[in-house]
Amino acid sequence: MPSAKILSEKQAYVASLKAKFEGAVAGAVVSYNGITVADDTKLRKELREAGVEYEVIKNSMLRLAVEGTAYADLAAAFKGDTAVAFSSEDATAAARILNKYAEADKSKRFALKGGFMEGKAMSAEETAIIAKLPNREGMLSMFAGALTSTLSGLAVAMQAYADKQETPAA
Repeated sequence: MPSAKILSEKQAYVASLKAKFEGAVAGAVVSYNGITVADDTKLRKELREAGVEYEVIKNSMLRLAVEGTAYADLAAAFKGDTAVAFSSEDATAAARILNKYAEADKSKRFALKGGFMEGKAMSAEETAIIAKLPNREGMLSMFAGALTSTLSGLAVAMQAYADKQETPAA
């Protein structure tokens, strides 16, 4: 039986993990095995620059943190080597960056295990689909491009109609 001090420290750690899950916009869970030290350093740097917090956490602590929350289904992914990325701003950043490294891993040991977004646990497949989405700025530029092309098409159609109205009937 652990001492009261150690038990209270673990309970505080689990509570802080639970707060990270609840405070994050989205996140991803990976099996970090098989990644080289150099790649891990690059991965962590890229995640930090994107505002994503990345941690290797004991599976037992993760299971306790998601117990009784909307992310309880993620507990099945907490087996083997596990790291979790928490994104507080960009909903696709964690999944996108981690998926890039998972696809580049030739040994296929660094892999997505699952993810979470907006109060919902996601499977590895769903997380990979989210990873393929562009970031917020990319989505906004795609939306603006669609609006611009629609408006320019409307302007051309209106001009053609106006030209047709101006031509004298023969």
